[in-house]
Amino acid sequence: MTSEELLNVLAAVGHPLRLRIIAELAGGRVHVSELARRLGVSRPLLYMHLERLEKAQLVAGRLELSSDGKAMKYIELSPFELTLTVDTVLAALRADNEEGPSHVQETPQ
Repeated sequence: MTSEELLNVLAAVGHPLRLRIIAELAGGRVHVSELARRLGVSRPLLYMHLERLEKAQLVAGRLELSSDGKAMKYIELSPFELTLTVDTVLAALRADNEEGPSHVQETPQ
């Protein structure tokens, strides 16, 4: 994991709503509209947060066709484990150096 990937994961879990999304998905995959209802948020707001979680590879979305031919997006957790230690940070910085100096970019908040 590079420092950019580590920062993406930390930013993804660094928001209360995204933690609630992860908690809801711990019970299994959920249709986006149902997830929005459970969380009490609009679908556009939910999609914004899901995008952050997908970028960090913590969740995955998949389109499926319903019996009446509608495309429905389902979201599920991707297997992940997050352990933050000094060694995690040092390993990410070493990975950056292996990929070259052009790899590290500022991550917008």
